[in-house]
Amino acid sequence: MIWSDVTSDPIDTAGLLARVGDPEDGAVALFLGIVRNHNDARPVSGMDYEGYAEMAREQLAAIVGEAAGRAGSDRIVAVHRLGALAVGEVSVAIAASTPHRADAFDAARYVIEEIKKRLPVWKREHYLDRDAEWLEGRVPAAQCGKVS
Repeated sequence: MIWSDVTSDPIDTAGLLARVGDPEDGAVALFLGIVRNHNDARPVSGMDYEGYAEMAREQLAAIVGEAAGRAGSDRIVAVHRLGALAVGEVSVAIAASTPHRADAFDAARYVIEEIKKRLPVWKREHYLDRDAEWLEGRVPAAQCGKVS
């Protein structure tokens, strides 16, 4: 099953894993992006993820579809969370199931790298020792060169 979503709900990793897998598969790769307690040697207390959900859903579906084509598997799923997250919470999850481990790892890595490049989601870190800051991101490819 090729599936993706952008949600404000906590990510159910067991539910995500239940969407992949097949008797012909020898590998399932699960990638979890977790809010960590530091960044650039600064203590972090949490993170806000904001985004254009409709566009993010479309872009994430495209990314997962591309990963499936590259891996030769229709068993790749991904979900990205929006909203306020505490340290330790899952912000993004990707599961890929393939006959061989290299393809599963490659598919999951492709999805997360493309998310970082293309998904219209922005994050603001909350620090313990100073004010919150938006982290520098990238302009999605579809927006490059356009002036509004």
